[in-house]
Amino acid sequence: MLLAVDAGNTNVVFALLEDGVIRARWRIATDPRRTADEYAVWLHQLLALEGYGRDAVDAVIVGTVVPRALHNLDVLARKYFGVAPVVAGQGSAEWGIDLDVAEPRTVGADRVLNAIAAHAVHSGDLIVIDFGTATTFDVVDYSGAYKGGIIAPGINLSLDALVTAAAKLPRIAIEAPDDTSVIGRTTEDQMLIGIYWGYVAMIEGLVARMKAEIGRPVTVISTGGLATLFDRYSPIFDAIEPDLTIQGLALLYERSKSASPS
Repeated sequence: MLLAVDAGNTNVVFALLEDGVIRARWRIATDPRRTADEYAVWLHQLLALEGYGRDAVDAVIVGTVVPRALHNLDVLARKYFGVAPVVAGQGSAEWGIDLDVAEPRTVGADRVLNAIAAHAVHSGDLIVIDFGTATTFDVVDYSGAYKGGIIAPGINLSLDALVTAAAKLPRIAIEAPDDTSVIGRTTEDQMLIGIYWGYVAMIEGLVARMKAEIGRPVTVISTGGLATLFDRYSPIFDAIEPDLTIQGLALLYERSKSASPS
């Protein structure tokens, strides 16, 4: 089975896949100082809870936007699973798509993986919105080329900044409001309206501008931990693909097997 590892700025997601199907997934807070031994103790317990031993894993692929985390994940794969990990974007796992931007090397691995997976599932021009630490908007054209996009502060990051900067504002949970009113009667309601409906307005406004610039029919895809949060009140998304990055890793691993010398 394949262990796919998506190391993001906030969480590291581990997913166990069999024939492209996710059998189990776990996440842990990103900490570049976390050792391979610490990962192993945590991960082996979770594998056991799902009924798997570590010998179930015969391949590992890692995609990361946190370079410092890569070494310990590499050691984890080699020491505890006995395999050399495939690293997304390197060696036999080169992206295989055109990064049609000014600085291709600066594009985050998660964004390229999303582009690969989205193009494999959906035809035509695409906008992929990933709700993570940052909220990213990525354009993938009909040929599968990555054309660029937008980086905005993530919704939790925005809320953290607001609460930190304003001493009397409480911390609130991010959730869809009970109704569509944009006039809050309490401080908490007003904060939720500002964050939630502010993000809806940003998403809809930016997508409208991107569609106008692309000038062709576009499919809008949502992914990330908060992918379903805005679907309740906004018709902007044509599809929700919560595991797009993991699926991109699985596709890239299959391509890497073909590219590796026999």
